Amino acid sequence: MKKIKFNNGIEMPQLGYGVYQVTPDEAERCVADALEVGYRMIDTAQAYNNEEGVGRAIKKSGIAREEIFIVSKVWISNYVYERAAQSIDESLKRLQTNYIDLMLLHQPFCDYYGAYRALQDAQKAGKLRSIGVSNFQPNHFIDLASNVDIVPAVNQVETHVFCQQQEANEYMKEFGTQIMSWGPLAEGRNGLFTNPILTEIGKRHNVSAAAVALRYLTQRNVIIIPKSTHRNRMEENFAIYNFTLTESEMEQILTLDLKKSAFFDHNDPKTVKMFMGWR
Repeated sequence: MKKIKFNNGIEMPQLGYGVYQVTPDEAERCVADALEVGYRMIDTAQAYNNEEGVGRAIKKSGIAREEIFIVSKVWISNYVYERAAQSIDESLKRLQTNYIDLMLLHQPFCDYYGAYRALQDAQKAGKLRSIGVSNFQPNHFIDLASNVDIVPAVNQVETHVFCQQQEANEYMKEFGTQIMSWGPLAEGRNGLFTNPILTEIGKRHNVSAAAVALRYLTQRNVIIIPKSTHRNRMEENFAIYNFTLTESEMEQILTLDLKKSAFFDHNDPKTVKMFMGWR
């Protein structure tokens, strides 16, 4: 498994298992399956309401804690210093661990400066090994990264073949921040699973269009967390390092970039109002 080194020297598996939209009841089973398949990085969040299931699966797996990389995220309802600090302790308890490997701010709204200071202090206290942000667009990201003591190790943003984040990633690189993808398969939007370019390339390698889309991101040095509740698909996603896309194939997939979100724009006032309703 390829690992990605952060700006603080910590290493993270490039391929992990995400539990967004996995119900609290299913989380334990799904994470247990993922760990048995071979995944060693699990991505969850306070807002997913399944940290407890993730923690139970890891505890029962018998795998040494240091071999599993746990990612979680602080939700915007906790975005003041005191509440963010308390929520980190609550996440530790739910995950049944003494430390979280990577803790992110989930959204670029509300008092993210106060919340980020709580992340910094928790890292200094040894509760978090690395910290970062999620969904921070270039304007949000540059603002924060230029004015904090600990530069974000990661920015997790929507990244897939139709929204490749090339320009945003260049700004991240200036700060030594690693890009991490959520929605690496765009939840099948824009016909990803039947896209002619992806399916044709897949035929050459005897893999699915989904596998091609994931492999493309890993060859671009993007961290990915594909989600599936089906073990056979977990296995398929885990096998993407068994083939390599050619330079010509990479260039073909580059042409699929629409340079816009397949979900929602974090700079759109309607999006901001939506998140304000979820505090």
